[in-house]
Amino acid sequence: MGVALFLTFRILDFPDMTVEGTFPLGAAVAVVSLTHHLSPSVSITLAFLAGATAGLITGLLYTKGKIPILLAGILVMTACLSINLRIMGSSTISLMGERTIFSHAFLAHLPRYFDSVVVGLITISIITGLLIYFLQTDLGQAFIVTGDNPTMAQSIGINTDRMTIVGLMISNGLIGLSGALIAQSNGYADINMGIGIIVIALASIIIGEVVFGELTLNQRLIAVALGSIIYRFVILIVLQLGFSTNDLNLISAIILALCLMLPNLSKSLKLDHVIQKGVAKHD
Repeated sequence: MGVALFLTFRILDFPDMTVEGTFPLGAAVAVVSLTHHLSPSVSITLAFLAGATAGLITGLLYTKGKIPILLAGILVMTACLSINLRIMGSSTISLMGERTIFSHAFLAHLPRYFDSVVVGLITISIITGLLIYFLQTDLGQAFIVTGDNPTMAQSIGINTDRMTIVGLMISNGLIGLSGALIAQSNGYADINMGIGIIVIALASIIIGEVVFGELTLNQRLIAVALGSIIYRFVILIVLQLGFSTNDLNLISAIILALCLMLPNLSKSLKLDHVIQKGVAKHD
């Protein structure tokens, strides 16, 4: 999820609010597919396609409808609330007794909770590898240039509207896939599971950048994945201190705010140190 948002938030410079609707959309599509006895792989594929469709609509509203970036995402996110209810038929659907990706024979012999670690590592490795490859292609380079300098991109013949739509489709498709995996791991899908999810994804990005510093683009993708792991450890530590799980969104917002302020605080401290050193030298 963090890697997916990195594509729009950092590379494309597009603050996409669609993700808070896309995440439960992917979960809803996957769970309903599984309850209709489709295979886990098919359900995950359908979740990806559903997310990509939401990204496509956001992209069309922004590029063709000329709706502001934030508003386009909010409109699709709001529409997804009703669509998710239509798909699920109720606010919550359980996967009790249904076959999921975690029912695979290989994972069945693993200790409890370790199956999620294995699936997570395999999934993020494959997705990160594919994204690194994609960004090295001509299409990927055009995508990067579109985010860096749209005017220059247009001057060399790149269709920036098309690149924006492609980026939103890939990003939201991966968000939908993430929702599908989380729903299968939790054993249910809930209509409200997307609330605050963008903060978690942003925290993964910011923590990865703050902890690992200046990196190449490919290395930053890996840093985002590692940042999500660090974020979860931070949340675990906070919960061990006695905070309630009801405070998770508040805690996530505070962690993200602190991480966003760290670079500026660091620069300020360095500047103060330089000034004090210069004054002492002058004296």
